[in-house]
Amino acid sequence: MIQLSPVERPFAVLAAAALCACAPPFAQMGHAQAVVQPLPPPESARLNEALRTLSRDPRSLSALLAAGHASLALDDPEAAFGFFQRAQAVAPQDGQVKAGLAGVLVRRQQPAEALRLYAEAEQAGAAATAFAAERGLAYDLIGDNARAQAEYRRALEQSDDPAVTRRLALSLAISGDQRTSEATLLPLLQRTDLASYRTRAFALAILGQTDEAVSIAETMLPERISGRLAPYLRYMPRLTRAQQAAAANLGAFPSAGDIGRDMPAIAANGTAPGAPAPVRTADARLAPSGAPLGTADRAAAQQSRPAPPVVAGDARRAAAPPVALAPPAAAPAAPPPPAAAAPPAAPPAARLADAFAEFRMPAAAPRIVAPAAGAVDITAIEPRREQPAPAARPAPPKPPPVPSRHWVQIATGRDLGALAFDWRRIKREAGGLLDRATPSTARWGQTNRLVVGPFPSTRAADELIGKLKGKQLDSFRFTSTTGEEVKPLG
Repeated sequence: MIQLSPVERPFAVLAAAALCACAPPFAQMGHAQAVVQPLPPPESARLNEALRTLSRDPRSLSALLAAGHASLALDDPEAAFGFFQRAQAVAPQDGQVKAGLAGVLVRRQQPAEALRLYAEAEQAGAAATAFAAERGLAYDLIGDNARAQAEYRRALEQSDDPAVTRRLALSLAISGDQRTSEATLLPLLQRTDLASYRTRAFALAILGQTDEAVSIAETMLPERISGRLAPYLRYMPRLTRAQQAAAANLGAFPSAGDIGRDMPAIAANGTAPGAPAPVRTADARLAPSGAPLGTADRAAAQQSRPAPPVVAGDARRAAAPPVALAPPAAAPAAPPPPAAAAPPAAPPAARLADAFAEFRMPAAAPRIVAPAAGAVDITAIEPRREQPAPAARPAPPKPPPVPSRHWVQIATGRDLGALAFDWRRIKREAGGLLDRATPSTARWGQTNRLVVGPFPSTRAADELIGKLKGKQLDSFRFTSTTGEEVKPLG
C-alpha cells in the first residue's frame, strides 16, 4: 500500500477540513453525537505486530521485512533502513531484502542506486510485480517516463491502487501526454478523491497551465497555504523531468540554484541499468543544433574549449558520451606550450599623488577674483559630511542542533492522551524498572513513539530492553537523528 507523500497529505487533510467546515450548522451542532477518534493507520498495527515477533525472535526475516515495509508506509525511511539492514545481515542475497533497501533509496532520492538494487532483487527471485510501483517512481526520478509508466501499469494489473493511478497520471503529464493523463485521473476525480485534486494541480502546472493549477490550489486550500504553494506551482515548468517527479511525488523541490539542472548521477543517464536517453525539458527543442556558424578557425577554437556543465534542455548533452562508473585510464600528458617571453614584473602600486604628478598647473601668480554682486561665495560654505552607517549588530549565534541519542521505545500511538494512559499502565507492569524514567514522545510518520531515556550507549538501552522482556513487555531500541525533536510527554 502506497502512502500519501509529504506534499500530498496537506492537500487531502486540509481539503477534508474545508469540506467539513462547509457542512450545515445542524450537522455540526448535534449535542448527542459521539466524538469519533480517528483510527491509526493499518501500518501501525502491522508494525506493532512485527515488533512483538522481533522481541521473541530478533532474527525473524519475515518480521524484519514487515517492519521495514510498515515503516516506509509511515514515512519513516530511516527506521525502514534499519530493519532492512538487519534483514540483510540475516539473508544477504534475499531478493525481498534488496527490494526493501531499494525502496528506501527511492525515498532518499537515489533512483539510480535503487534501480540497480531492483535489478538484483529480480535476479535473486523476487517478484517484480511486488515492487513495480516503487520501481516506476525510481524511473520517473531519473526522467525515464516511458519505463515508469510501464511499471505503474504492471502494478495496476495486480491491484487498482489510487496512489499508483495518481503517479501514472503525473508521469504522463511530465512526458507531455495531457489527454491520457486527464483520462487516467478522471475516474478518481469523479469519486471526489481529494488527493487527486492535488495531482491535477501539479499535472497542470507541469504542462505549463499554471493559472489553472493555482486556481485549483486556491479552491481546495486556505489562502495562507495556497499563497505559499502558488510560487512552487508556477516554477514547475522550469524544472527538469526528474525534478518535476520529485516535487510532485515526494514534495522535494530543488534549491534556486539547481532549478533546471539535474544532479550528476541523473544527468549522466548512464548509471542505471538500461538508462534512457538524456533528459530533455519542454524547451529543449529551442536549443541550437548542428555546427556553429563561422570560420574553420572559430570551430577549431570552439572544440578546444572545456565542455560546459550539463544542464537540462542543453542539446549538446545529447551527443555527450555517458559518464563511466570506473575512473578513466590516465591520459598521456599534453605537450607543454612553446616558451614565451616572460612579462615584465609589475611595478609596486604608486600613491595617488604620484599618479597625477604630471598634471600640475603651470606656476603663476595667484588671481583673486572679486565676486559679482549678489553671487554666493561657495568657498564659505561648509559641506555636509555623510555620516557612516552604524555597524550592523551581529546576529546571535544559532543554538547547536539536538544531537543523536539512544532511547527505548515502549509504545506507539497518535493520541498523546492515550499514550499518557499507556505510560501509567506500562510503568505499573514494569515492577519498578521505569520508576525513575521520564516518558518522552517523537513523531513517527502519522503516529508518535513513546520512549524513555536517553541512554549513554546502545548497550545501556539494550539492558533495559532485556529487563522489560522479563516482565513480558515489548520494547526496542530507537536512535534519534541529529536535530530530531524528542519532547517530554505532557
